[in-house]
Amino acid sequence: MAVAHRVGRFALLSWTIPLVVYAGLGIALFGLVVASFALYTVWLGLPMSILCFAILRGYNDLHRRWAGTVLGVRIGRPYRQRTDKGFFRLLRHVVSDPASWRDFAWLPLNLLVGSAVCVLVLALFFAGLGGIIALPWFIWPFLPEGSSFTLTFWTIDSWISAFFVGTGHGLVYLALWYIGSQWIFRGYAILARALLAPTEKTMLVTRVRELAESRADAVDTQAAELRRIERDLHDGAQARMVAMGMSLGMAEQLMTKDPKAAQELLAEARHANTQALSELRDLVRGIHPPVLADRGLAGAVQALVLANPLPTDVEIELPGRLPAPVESAAYFAVAEALTNVVKHSGAAKAWVRVTHTDGELHVLVGDDGQGGANPSGGTGLRGIERRLSAFDGRVMVTSPPGGPTVVVMDLPCEPVPTVVGGEA
Repeated sequence: MAVAHRVGRFALLSWTIPLVVYAGLGIALFGLVVASFALYTVWLGLPMSILCFAILRGYNDLHRRWAGTVLGVRIGRPYRQRTDKGFFRLLRHVVSDPASWRDFAWLPLNLLVGSAVCVLVLALFFAGLGGIIALPWFIWPFLPEGSSFTLTFWTIDSWISAFFVGTGHGLVYLALWYIGSQWIFRGYAILARALLAPTEKTMLVTRVRELAESRADAVDTQAAELRRIERDLHDGAQARMVAMGMSLGMAEQLMTKDPKAAQELLAEARHANTQALSELRDLVRGIHPPVLADRGLAGAVQALVLANPLPTDVEIELPGRLPAPVESAAYFAVAEALTNVVKHSGAAKAWVRVTHTDGELHVLVGDDGQGGANPSGGTGLRGIERRLSAFDGRVMVTSPPGGPTVVVMDLPCEPVPTVVGGEA
């Protein structure tokens, strides 16, 4: 009976009301589906069937969300990803997807089972309210004087007996509603999950597609990084070194003829050498910051926070060093997220949390800015997703209008074993 202790009365009502609404919508949708079949004789049934399947998907999304709330899990969508365009290709895609027919099978089943669940739960609830409120206050006072009747094993012949017997019966029914409806709802939610959740094959296909996309993103990101390094070397350090070589060559020619001009050229070469070294250090720092190699992710994130122009709170709880590629990905993700905060949020402060639990690195970057961040809006969030997807990482963005914006990044990883005495 552990469930009964976890669910409150208001939660039960919040489960009941949507289910009643969904039952009503299901009746209307069933009528629409029947009408679409009837219209095949006048060539309107085909487009109407497509419309029905689309509405069914949205309708069953409501049931998936409801069942996930009751069971405390997330139930994903089971549909195949559409790749082709065009009406007939859309039709073939919808008809060939087994999830579409499971949606269709759920509709009449839900009309029967869902309606029965609603009727049973509401009957228990209103029977309880009726015993406590209706019998002594709205029924007995309007009966003829001297009336009497039997309710279960009790004879009701006065207002006092109506009050106590009605209250007793009402409490029993409310107890049955409170305890029994939880199990009824859970059973119905399990049925919905069994029919509406993705199958193992669908989840495997989805997983393979996600891995293929993340691999392609990783390859594209790596290629873009290599192009950036090549461009920076060509436009920066290489140009400085070419200029330095020319200055040294000219100085060599002028050494005997014009020593003063040769000294000036040597000074220019020395300055170009200094600039080239500085640019090379910046380039190396962009590839793998020395602070990350020396102090690990904790020290590197603290350095980012200290360099951030906004007041930023930081909390870091790590069991030690993590794999170098994971540390690098997390470091640059935090750097990009803090850059977004400064450029786009209009925030007065930010915060960073870095923890490691249950085999995952959890990174949270938040701000009190204006909100409304969109991962597809070109604000760098998509770049963070691409970077972390190579490590099977996840990025979740919560940014309602008016803020706050919270970016949560999760990367599966294990700490690097500490080497003691030459052994891991």
